Amino acid sequence: MSALVDERTVEVPDGPDAHATKIEPKPFGPGSLLWDMSGDRLATATSGCAFVLQVMHPAIGTVVDKRSTFRTDPWGRAARSFDSVQTWVYGGEEALEEGRRLRRMHKTINAPGPDGQTYQALSPEPWAWVPLTGFWAFHISSQYFFPEPWPEEQVRRLYDETLNLCRILQVPERMLPPTPEDYWVYFDHMVDNVLVDHPVAHEVINSAAHSPAPPTMAPLMRPAWPAMRRLLSTFNRTFTVGLLPPAARDKLKLRWTKADELQLRVLARTVGALNERLPEKQRYLPIAYRAREAARQQAALTDALATRAM
Repeated sequence: MSALVDERTVEVPDGPDAHATKIEPKPFGPGSLLWDMSGDRLATATSGCAFVLQVMHPAIGTVVDKRSTFRTDPWGRAARSFDSVQTWVYGGEEALEEGRRLRRMHKTINAPGPDGQTYQALSPEPWAWVPLTGFWAFHISSQYFFPEPWPEEQVRRLYDETLNLCRILQVPERMLPPTPEDYWVYFDHMVDNVLVDHPVAHEVINSAAHSPAPPTMAPLMRPAWPAMRRLLSTFNRTFTVGLLPPAARDKLKLRWTKADELQLRVLARTVGALNERLPEKQRYLPIAYRAREAARQQAALTDALATRAM
């Protein structure tokens, strides 16, 4: 059973969503799939395909191109992004505030496109597309990194949790496909008819090949960074390009051979098996690990109070 508790519904005031029913988001907790998956370091290896799909949207690609620091501060930008995403899932009530903070932060962000149109970061379609690409990333990674494909019931649970994540980010309800079946129709439409061969997508795919050494890298390790970067770039491109839907790869004119696919499957199965054997503290990102540890401590306290001598 999902850890998401019963949902309260309230009527949306007059406006674009005046005739929709808004479902209030709930913080995630132990027992939810995203609690187990989104803080796993494996998610950092599979998030690239989602980001490429995001910047293929003309509005997102244009805003990222003009307003993001991903070129000048790649490691800092990545850290801020991952910490924000971790907060959505592991932040408890703070997750709801993080959703509101992001809305406030993006309210005035816009950028002119090459077509003369000004793109707004908070336009409903691109704002919804960002978290909804997460469902694709988790779904496709489960087919490569795990020994068995997920059963339908688990896929539906993941999608319900994805919708809750969207609501934490205050995505308008009308933008959310209600079922997984509706999602795949929506997803195919977005890839086929909305996404474009955006230059920023190619920059993202190739970014690891040019990234500077992480600022936290020890000085003694820095001479080895060029060799490490080449290995990182190979892994990054294999996972990022390989986990894209074929139609998106075709739109980006990316070559993908049977040998590439075999390499992806071997690497993914190997990485997935090794990841399963890691201790929890090494397997999970810091915010996720601390949240999981705190949840266990709270459960132990609750049990101790329930069984205390009276």
